[in-house]
Amino acid sequence: MQIAQLYIEGQRVDMFKDVSISITDTIKDVRDISKVFTEYSQTFSLPASKTNNKIFKHYYNNDIVGGFDARIRVPANIELNSVPFRNGYIKLEGVDLKNNIAHTYRITFFGNTISLKNLLGDDLLSSLASVPAGRVNLFNELSKNSDGTDLLYDKNNIKTYLTTQVNRTIDGDDYIAPVQIPLITHTQRLYYDSEEDIKDRGNVHYNHATGNSKDHGVKFNELKYALKLNVIVKAIEERYGLNFSNHFFKGGDSSFDNLYMWLHRKKGSVENLSGVNEGQVEGFTNDSDVPTSSIMSGNALSLYSYTPPTQFKYTELKIRSTTSSTSPYRISIKKNGVQVANSGEITSGSVFITYVPTDEIEQDAQYTTYIQSNTDITFSNITFNVSKYDYSDLGEPPTIDSKDYTITNYQYSNSFNFSISQQIPKMKVLDFLTSIFKMFNLIAYVEGSTMVVKSLDDFYANPSDDSPYDITKYVDVNKSQSNVALPFREVNYSYKGLKTFLSKRHEQLSNEDWGTEEYTGEDSAILSEGIFKVEVPFEHMKFERLLNIANPNPPTEIQWGFCVDDNQQSYIGQPLIFYMDLKTLPTDGTISFVDTVGTVNGEDNVATSHIEISSYYAPANSDLEVTLPENRQSLHFSDEVDEWELNTTTETLFKNYHKNYISSIFNQKNRLTKITAYLPLKILSKYTLADRFIVSGKSYKINSIETDFYTGKSEIELLSDI
Repeated sequence: MQIAQLYIEGQRVDMFKDVSISITDTIKDVRDISKVFTEYSQTFSLPASKTNNKIFKHYYNNDIVGGFDARIRVPANIELNSVPFRNGYIKLEGVDLKNNIAHTYRITFFGNTISLKNLLGDDLLSSLASVPAGRVNLFNELSKNSDGTDLLYDKNNIKTYLTTQVNRTIDGDDYIAPVQIPLITHTQRLYYDSEEDIKDRGNVHYNHATGNSKDHGVKFNELKYALKLNVIVKAIEERYGLNFSNHFFKGGDSSFDNLYMWLHRKKGSVENLSGVNEGQVEGFTNDSDVPTSSIMSGNALSLYSYTPPTQFKYTELKIRSTTSSTSPYRISIKKNGVQVANSGEITSGSVFITYVPTDEIEQDAQYTTYIQSNTDITFSNITFNVSKYDYSDLGEPPTIDSKDYTITNYQYSNSFNFSISQQIPKMKVLDFLTSIFKMFNLIAYVEGSTMVVKSLDDFYANPSDDSPYDITKYVDVNKSQSNVALPFREVNYSYKGLKTFLSKRHEQLSNEDWGTEEYTGEDSAILSEGIFKVEVPFEHMKFERLLNIANPNPPTEIQWGFCVDDNQQSYIGQPLIFYMDLKTLPTDGTISFVDTVGTVNGEDNVATSHIEISSYYAPANSDLEVTLPENRQSLHFSDEVDEWELNTTTETLFKNYHKNYISSIFNQKNRLTKITAYLPLKILSKYTLADRFIVSGKSYKINSIETDFYTGKSEIELLSDI
């Protein structure tokens, strides 16, 4: 029998003498292969002793002010015979009373990795533009050029980011091409015809003939910026104080490092979501104030301590804008990148106050201010004010603690400042990470302060130094099972977004979804059970390498994407991810780039000027940065004809990240063996789920272990080590 000790925030709790604490460990359950983020939990009871009443602050008494908050998980750890065993979190589920006296606290212990779900919650990717003081705001930094000027959505910036690799150094870290523009249009159909020269067409062939005056080609306002996925991961670290390991993220796998997400928030043309140009108010001095518990850092205001409003006390957040201009404008206040207050149109040339709604005020949230207007405006003063009101002394004026964070002589410039947080697709941070984990079959677990992220193959290939453990003598030979390991007859891997024009056309012509794998085993036997589906909520676009209509062979060096539906109407779809590579074009195969559009004969958005570009970023489903085609990782789960090479690519996600595990499950020789064992502390305190157990001379991988520390009994599920 192992004696378990439980500590909550470093304080040991009292436990019932006969309490049963059971912990289940699993890294990848054969019954749910899509499961990501390892977690384990167990609910058990604690006595309502003096020590525990103090820890839980007499939770049963709701009259206590500032009592224990059962909505929040708090750090905890378990020791076995005073030897560290597991770190994690506990959540108070409730209190049982007998004769109106507290008798039992019911708590649930969660593994460390599950805290990631609790930490990220329902936050959107746009919230990554709000970071705590002292951390790097990557979204804001990359919404500027390297010289500090705003990243505008105009023909000059678009041409630069389409044709040139733009590297950045931020806070001492180098970022290689973190933001670029791929040749993906949101509405315009592109083609290549060296013998056609018609104004305002999507023909990207550049005519070098003397006197060429036909303005046609790809229009600058058809293109959108794209952001590297590893930048999003880094922004997640900065926003939440996480530290991912280098095994997969942060240079661990080039197949991930070269991926981008298209900054495509709405279908069709790029515009500010407010419908008018918008710019963040910048220039607030970094400062803090103790009486109001406020801090201004990186132009974002936060409250490091906040008490929800009561009858006598409340906090106000407000923006005071002062200008003599009578040009219309709006004040927008955003919390973690999402608008929570808007002044509406202001036209009076005077002081105007915009309040943050009381129910939108919370501790540690990041509040930023934006001006929305289509004209230039000079403000004599913009102030972000925090005020705390206390009416506790009845009959007396309130006590007010107030702090102003002020900018004077602020100039708002009417231009389309491209904001990553505004244009990034609407997707939860947790869903983004979960999608990456599903694509690359990743697992996560905590080691110290690091969140270790590895592919499942990498995980199993690196057991601990003490592995394998021969547990034969600890096994209860009177009870065991040898079951079928395969809980389904087929595994389908696919993307949720398969409705762009060429992807949909692929399905209509071939009767198969683009890039989808349907695995039924190497021998294609007709198996029992159901179909298991793993669906990734990204868009999977089919790209097109253009052929010269006048002379189709060889294909041009131009590949593009068309973000429309099968009716060729602008399309939003799921967040789009892809590879891209900077291509240099031959002299006789350059691209015609429309750098100016206007209204001609009553028709808007007509090409009125074009220039030649000799390089561009080609979007792709395979990593074109890898020199040899046969070594390029693709984003397909199945073998597909590569759009660039025009031959079949076999380096699929399924083959390189899923097949080893799935094929072993489908193997006829595999079994899910269930045993009961009484493992000693020297094994319980040291094993990892990457290790192998030896039973009667056979090697097994661990599917799950459920250990009852009161009885010392472990129920173990093992998979044949094939």
